[in-house]
Amino acid sequence: MPPVALALVIVAAVLHAGWNVLLKTSGDPLRTAVRLQAIGTAVLVPLGVVAWFLGGRPPLEPAGVALALGSGALEAVYFVCLSAAYGRGDLSLVYPLARGSAPLLSILIGIGLLGERLGLPAAIGVAALVTGILLVARPWRALRAAGREHRGAIGFALATGASIAAYSAVDRVGVRILEPWLYGAFLAVFATVILAVTVEVGRRSGIISTPVVAERPTSLWRDGVAGVLALTAYLLILFAYSQAPLAAVAPLRESGIVLAAAWGALRLGESNGRREAITRIAAAALVVVGVVLLAISR
Repeated sequence: MPPVALALVIVAAVLHAGWNVLLKTSGDPLRTAVRLQAIGTAVLVPLGVVAWFLGGRPPLEPAGVALALGSGALEAVYFVCLSAAYGRGDLSLVYPLARGSAPLLSILIGIGLLGERLGLPAAIGVAALVTGILLVARPWRALRAAGREHRGAIGFALATGASIAAYSAVDRVGVRILEPWLYGAFLAVFATVILAVTVEVGRRSGIISTPVVAERPTSLWRDGVAGVLALTAYLLILFAYSQAPLAAVAPLRESGIVLAAAWGALRLGESNGRREAITRIAAAALVVVGVVLLAISR
């Protein structure tokens, strides 16, 4: 995996964790998702248009635009499922399940459907990375401990993971047809329009009934920060897809789970005893091994 792609994915993971905190702590996650997506798109599209002109107006391949449309629809599904999960469960339950299940599916898609192949070091790196993520997140414990009120959150979190795997596979192909920044601009527009229409129609008809956690005044500044973080993280991932295989990028982008868990164990005292702290630190070390193996694999 090229070092540049490695750096892009790690930064994207940190930004992704940040905007998810903002989404979860909002009063109405689904409405916030629409606003952050719209604000981020409003920032990105003008920059994309300028870059298109400065880049000599490269051709807009219909196949690339069609893939961006398909990915935009999957992104809308992703936001609906993620918001529904956050409306029903805790961040510490939803985020690991959603992000941790996606790499496993993405690896299968990348290798089984897209014909990607990884060398032995990269394969070991992927295995180490996924194992470390699972040891930190421990979704099996969440499944056993979750009460009846959290079971809906678990189902929506797993559906979110499936949507992540699906749009990751589409994006991996799309950025090979269009430049990543151009593909990202089309995707942002499509995702925003589809999500806004879906939420408006779904809520009016009663099909979508995402719980409202608390009534809070709208903060455009807060939603704007979340939107910029979200789209910046996604653009970084698109650039990484143009340089590295899906089966390597997809699991590495979930390292935000491990970063948060390791910080909690070392600095915030979130571990229940010394044994759990050691387990989390060891899992984080295993992820580092996976990252190094992926970085040195070409």
